[in-house]
Amino acid sequence: MRHRASLKLFCYEERETEGDERERTEEKVFLIRNSSLLGASLSGRSEARLWLCNSISSMSSVTPRHQRDLFVKILRSKPLKRALAAQILQMIFEKLPRKAGSILAKRSHLLEDFFKGILIVPLLAINAGNPRRILQWFSSFAGSGNLGHRKGAKALSQFAFVNRDICWEELEWKGKHGQSPAVVATKPHYFLDLDVQQTVENFIENVPEFWSSNEFADSLEDGEILFVDTKFFLDFFVNLMYKEDAKEVWELINDFLMEESFSSLCHHLLIILEERDFCVFLESLRKVLNPRIESVDFGDLSCLLEIILSKCRDSASIDQLLILNAVVSQGRQILRLLHEEGDGDEKLKIEDIVAQVCMCSSHPSSLAPIMKECFQGKSIESVKLLGLQSWALQYRLSEDCQSPESWESLFIDNGISFRKSSSYELLHNDGFSEEWESDLDEKTSVRLKRKKKEKRRKKRRKNLDDSDCYDNELLDIDMSKNRLSLQSRAGSWFLSTDGYSTSWSSVDLPDHLSKYCFSTWMKVIAKTVFFIDSDLHGASKDGHMLKD
Repeated sequence: MRHRASLKLFCYEERETEGDERERTEEKVFLIRNSSLLGASLSGRSEARLWLCNSISSMSSVTPRHQRDLFVKILRSKPLKRALAAQILQMIFEKLPRKAGSILAKRSHLLEDFFKGILIVPLLAINAGNPRRILQWFSSFAGSGNLGHRKGAKALSQFAFVNRDICWEELEWKGKHGQSPAVVATKPHYFLDLDVQQTVENFIENVPEFWSSNEFADSLEDGEILFVDTKFFLDFFVNLMYKEDAKEVWELINDFLMEESFSSLCHHLLIILEERDFCVFLESLRKVLNPRIESVDFGDLSCLLEIILSKCRDSASIDQLLILNAVVSQGRQILRLLHEEGDGDEKLKIEDIVAQVCMCSSHPSSLAPIMKECFQGKSIESVKLLGLQSWALQYRLSEDCQSPESWESLFIDNGISFRKSSSYELLHNDGFSEEWESDLDEKTSVRLKRKKKEKRRKKRRKNLDDSDCYDNELLDIDMSKNRLSLQSRAGSWFLSTDGYSTSWSSVDLPDHLSKYCFSTWMKVIAKTVFFIDSDLHGASKDGHMLKD
């Protein structure tokens, strides 16, 4: 570590301390509670809101009926929620176009206006067709070797044959003379010579029966017409909802909101809600949540949020939830934003605050004042306090632990059993790592690429000691367009914190350990804050982390 200090991550028993030490720890509580650790880290309220929406989407105790009621309540509220309705309809168009198409088919006569246009000429308003829509929908005539006419072309040809006595003269042909029904019946590919735009305009003007015909309605059933001009049909359906209160449209939306996953609905809908409506959603969500207390997992933020919302009721404001969710679930993203986009002065201020917050961590009683505050405070305040403390810890670990030796010293100081991992870590440019778990062919390919790289390096280091170079450099690997590097000396470990199930690299350890600490601390205060028996969930009776 740059500032060599032994961090005690888990001890929080209250002991008698000297006056100066007690004063420092009390100041620490004040700093965490009153300073804005995230001031320069969050790139805007909308991004923090997105993170919260993602966490809410993982909640598991919301039933299909409840999720429907949550969104319908907002849809039915005033003022009209046209944007939300349009977003839901967009999802329906993409996933269930036939259901929306069947509603259109029953109102096919209304689509005459869809193909109309108005040409404004001085002193005149001339009815004309919409060329793009007309050609896109009615031009799909088949050639001699194709299966048959499609979409509006099929409707136009069928209607023309069935009603040739009233509309055949309205067909406009590109050749010198028109085609008779008898000839076109034997050679349907002649429809390729039809002047589609002029014909449809003639139908708009002189054949109103076409727009309410079975032939035209049938062409709408599969919903493909929705994608000719999606914006038009979104407005069309929204008007059916709010202006006509169309029962069929509301039934379609109700069914969709029950059948679609809660996760998908949250990802697509919550982020577009106005803040007032988002608060209404959270308040309604509180009333329907029923988390299973016996299966509380404090390492799962979505589970923790369920407990907070269901237990805290009116005490959890949206600002508190945004901060809590950000520090617990997006600590690494906040650090990245701080390093890449943070203002210099604000960054220095945060670094100073974090240093002060972590100053007393070498002493076993450093967390005692925080825990005392948690036991005495409101639920959401207690959780927020621990969340900010865990983020400060993540910040310090990411800054100070730069070598395998410093990490192993930290493990030993905190009673974390570990085993060195022999696996390598692939690191992206952004500093994130991923386990190298490829099949035999991929490993062979990587080895070949590495050999070629090594061969080129040897030419550049003829006068260097090969073993020293190997000890100090990173081995680069080219993999398609993604630049990755293989860390040969960074180190990775299997830890007792997760039962030795994952190989943790130095890049991932700050995030893992801060979340593990937060989870451990939460188990201790759960019984007092949330009335949950913490003994059932791994917290020791005397308030220490259980050693392996």
